[in-house]
Amino acid sequence: MNLLNTFGSLFSNFGNLTWQMVVMWAIGALLIYLAIAKKMEPSLLLPMGFGAILVNLPGSGAITQGDTVGPISALFEAGMSNELFPLLLFIGIGAMIDFGPLLEKPWLMLFGAAAQFGIFFTLFLAGFFFDLKDAASIAIIGAADGPTAIFVANTLGSQYLGAIMVAAYSYMALVPIVQPPVIRLLTTRKERRISMPYQQGKVTQLTKILFPILVTVIAGLVAPASVALVGFLMFGNLLRECGVLNALSETAQNVLANLITILLGLTVAGQMTADKFVRPDTLLILALGLVAFVFDTAGGVLFAKLLNLFLPEGKKLNPMIGAAGISAFPMSGRVVNKMGLEEDPQNFLLMYSISVNVSGQIASVIAGGLILTLLV
Repeated sequence: MNLLNTFGSLFSNFGNLTWQMVVMWAIGALLIYLAIAKKMEPSLLLPMGFGAILVNLPGSGAITQGDTVGPISALFEAGMSNELFPLLLFIGIGAMIDFGPLLEKPWLMLFGAAAQFGIFFTLFLAGFFFDLKDAASIAIIGAADGPTAIFVANTLGSQYLGAIMVAAYSYMALVPIVQPPVIRLLTTRKERRISMPYQQGKVTQLTKILFPILVTVIAGLVAPASVALVGFLMFGNLLRECGVLNALSETAQNVLANLITILLGLTVAGQMTADKFVRPDTLLILALGLVAFVFDTAGGVLFAKLLNLFLPEGKKLNPMIGAAGISAFPMSGRVVNKMGLEEDPQNFLLMYSISVNVSGQIASVIAGGLILTLLV
């Protein structure tokens, strides 16, 4: 009899299983599928997907249960509750970015600013459904920048961190699917065929070194809450451009960025428990994130079309480059270049689109800092 009771106790945990947990298993499996089969942000979606399954097992030892602290919960407290992981990842991202093409044509920064329209539009819209701090955290999904979304949501104490994180990175991965229909809807074939010959200029190393320092100082004066975000991004870029720390730059781009991405995926998955995630407001957050993403794209395209009203023939801009002003680097820049080549095999927009894409990386971080400055 004791043997039967012992054997039966092995399966007692099945009684604690809920349908919401099974739904989260399915979501985790979907993320793993997108990472492996579709190669959508695999370095992040794979740990997020596996982590979502891990934390939604009944009585999972991966997260804190009663007085027993789980390792994922401990990681969250060590690196997410204080925004450390997103900021460290920004060092790696900054080391990957070459601001040279943007510095050759600094006027392209205007498109990065215009493409943040969706963030503020969604902030207004989300305000009808959520309190102001949660609405701001949801709106920043439109930055198409996972670390910024995490930093802002964490700083504002949003209860929807898991949903915001999943939405931000999912839409980043879905750039090739989401952006082209919006661009085609807002442009004519003639506009998409506008050629923009690229003339390479010269940018001195001194300029490249001074740029991250000046951006940090200016951003800090305008939006003090953005100093950590902008500063860590620009510090990573300074490692790249200074010319004397190549080993550290390569470490930041590869080892540091990859390690933090794994930890980031697992710790965010710790917030994807069924009780927090399987709720109607999560679906609303995903929908609002899509709205932010679409209106960011539209803002960049429409700004380019507005400028064309004042430019003479032969100097007009291909409005598609405005869509690259979101922060999803370098996916958005590549999408715009591909669409240009589909319309005209001789129309290479890559240097323009990547430059605008880089400006969007800076603009999204500053937008996040502005929101924090206004609300914190």
